[in-house]
Amino acid sequence: MFRTVLAVLFFVGALAALAWVPTQFGAYGVGLLLGLTGYVTLASAWALFSGPTRYVSLATVAFFGIGAYTVAVLSETLPYPVILLVAAAIGLCVALVVGLATLRLAGVYFVIFTFGLAELVRQLVTWYEVNVTGTLGRYIFLPISGEQIYWQLLALAAVTIGIGWAIGRSRIGLALKVIGDDEVVAAHAGINIARVKLTLFAVSATIITLVGAIQAPRWTYVEPSIVFNQTISFLTLIMALLGGANRLWGPLLGAIPLFLLFEWLSANFPNHYSIILGLLFIAIVFVMPQGVLAMVEKLWKRPARSVPENVPVGKEVVQ
Repeated sequence: MFRTVLAVLFFVGALAALAWVPTQFGAYGVGLLLGLTGYVTLASAWALFSGPTRYVSLATVAFFGIGAYTVAVLSETLPYPVILLVAAAIGLCVALVVGLATLRLAGVYFVIFTFGLAELVRQLVTWYEVNVTGTLGRYIFLPISGEQIYWQLLALAAVTIGIGWAIGRSRIGLALKVIGDDEVVAAHAGINIARVKLTLFAVSATIITLVGAIQAPRWTYVEPSIVFNQTISFLTLIMALLGGANRLWGPLLGAIPLFLLFEWLSANFPNHYSIILGLLFIAIVFVMPQGVLAMVEKLWKRPARSVPENVPVGKEVVQ
């Protein structure tokens, strides 16, 4: 109990310090913090579902883009808090429909479907903008500063990590572990596999939708090629895998160094950015398939010292 209270106090103190940090930076520093916090939230939300179930989803950008475009469409007609609620509701509804239709798929079929879903949503939005509205993108004029966007993302990241912590200590968390190990065993154990997977997929997708909605005012102008960029899905996946998608703090530890690395690569090697991204993904899968935290835990484990036979424990062995 004492350790839990201490951990909560440390977490709250860390959040307060992180909320104070942007007041000490200029526009570039705030933008860097904003992007970093956004990817920490995306990776943590992705890991809520894909971590324990081992379902590799590439639909991250579909929900991210839905959130951003909801803000772009409604920014002149509704108050900003209401827009966020509408975006979350749309993301939830889409997640429920997609989940009901696809969560019976597994393995490479699920990966292909989620990748196709993101592309389908992008093409539908593009078609609507070009053929119905007569434009390709939309402008967003909301009186929201970079610091305010950062604070919203920081709060959402804290909520996401809190949800992950609660799930890990609940019955649904245990059910997810069984499902990830063997769905046949989970079914025989009486676990409602479809309901558990759908619940977590919907929660994860709703959070990802909110990340896109919160970040939308940052760009001022949005179009499908910006908010439905598949790089967002791949970066989120790589960050979660690097840190360890099965660990509470894994996505955070993977997102921080990779985001800073990708920012540097995109600025210095813009023409080779995608190639380096692909090579890094391959390296992570082969070298650290369980993530950095799992590798560190494995290295820290030491085999127990064997005790010679017929020698009482506690007595020295005389050579």
